[in-house]
Amino acid sequence: MGGEDYRGRRVLVVGLARSGLAATKLLLGRGAQVRANDARPAEELSSEWAELADRGVEVVTGSHPAGLVTGIDLVVVSPGVPTDATPLLEARRHGIPVWGELELAYRDIEGSIVAVTGTKGKSTTATLIAQILERAGHQVALGGNIGRPLSLLVQEYPLDATFVVEVSSFQLESIERFRPRVAVLLNVTPDHLDRHPSFEVYREAKERIFSNQEQEDWAVVYGANPLTREMATRIRSRKIFYSLECMGDGAPHLCVEDGWIVRHEDSFTDEWIPLEHVQLPGKHNVENVMAAAAASHVMGVESSLMSEVVESFRGIPHALERIGEIRGVSFYDDSKATNVAAAQAAIASFEGNVVLVLGGRSKGANFEVLRDDVKGKVKLVLSLGESRDQIAEALSGEVPVLPCAGLREVVERAFAHAEPGDTVLFSPACASFDMFADYAERGRLFKEEVRRLEKSLSDRGNRDRRERKRTRR
Repeated sequence: MGGEDYRGRRVLVVGLARSGLAATKLLLGRGAQVRANDARPAEELSSEWAELADRGVEVVTGSHPAGLVTGIDLVVVSPGVPTDATPLLEARRHGIPVWGELELAYRDIEGSIVAVTGTKGKSTTATLIAQILERAGHQVALGGNIGRPLSLLVQEYPLDATFVVEVSSFQLESIERFRPRVAVLLNVTPDHLDRHPSFEVYREAKERIFSNQEQEDWAVVYGANPLTREMATRIRSRKIFYSLECMGDGAPHLCVEDGWIVRHEDSFTDEWIPLEHVQLPGKHNVENVMAAAAASHVMGVESSLMSEVVESFRGIPHALERIGEIRGVSFYDDSKATNVAAAQAAIASFEGNVVLVLGGRSKGANFEVLRDDVKGKVKLVLSLGESRDQIAEALSGEVPVLPCAGLREVVERAFAHAEPGDTVLFSPACASFDMFADYAERGRLFKEEVRRLEKSLSDRGNRDRRERKRTRR
């Protein structure tokens, strides 16, 4: 395998979750001497770190002790580590380069990169792009913030493959040369304000996705938000916008017109994808499809092929995923809604009669903005986790809020208050880390509780039928 040669270089990896593990393995394969550090105790880390210690990795856990950067040539940081962590500050003070895991992996890639960022919709959009490009004949590696670190993908795929990468603000904070051929910017609204000191800093991190692009590259930009339109004025690459409403200014853009997703440029209009092909609920998912279509178009894919893939695309797990129906009550798993904007989009996907589940770690969210969204549409809110009292206070007077201790109570109380025709929507608007390993575990356990309730009701119904049968005898 090709890639950058790190023989003789001493590298410190900070943050030893999935990204740190992948980065360490990549560095070892390139000949580096690795010191790895995490503030968590060793027993909270993957068992693979013990194996890497046997391969010569110096693993330091439990704190960020002074002197970690002594003798170090490069620091690689995982996205979960704050930029003001002690080892990073020490490294910068001594002039030692600090790269994110994304930057490390990027240095190996020879093929095209399509990178997707934004506040919500990243995983759905990136997954759809990957499926379209794969159908068009590309060898596609999909990962990044979506689950498989880029450092892992460059060890598993040819370096000239097409890499479709979901990138977060945390990852973009620590890039240096990272340059996608196509950079997709979805809508940007406040998020992660527990990590970023202000919304402006968060916005600046998102905008870094374009910082190394050149004129021959492409930017796909959400056109319905004045903020993202303003961000686009500083982009050097070629631009194509998208929004539900047509823009009317002659700029290349996608919009919805007469039941079609169409492309407009100057006076030219081209019908691409009929709206009836979009199988995912909600206007926000139409926007995600438009973003994916624009990115695929600039990668040379014909609209007819895009339309075929869109028609067969059923979304991703935990993103407004329909679990099923119990006695006329529908259940949706939207555990991936880790911010308020994502929950707003989910609520907007339904006409009314919603029992809404919110809660988790708030990330500095303002839940009061949900008051307009729930008004007349949500009949009950069940709150969960660290933010349950904050949610109750924020929505008081607009909708009844019942705090719950866990997912079993959430599912049982939701069903007890729902009527046939209602929808139970699990769209937390919060991070999962107060109670769960990640949003995927949270969603999986929610589904398990729904299945448990369904089985319990079925068993009870069978017992009742047997009892009635015995009584008639």
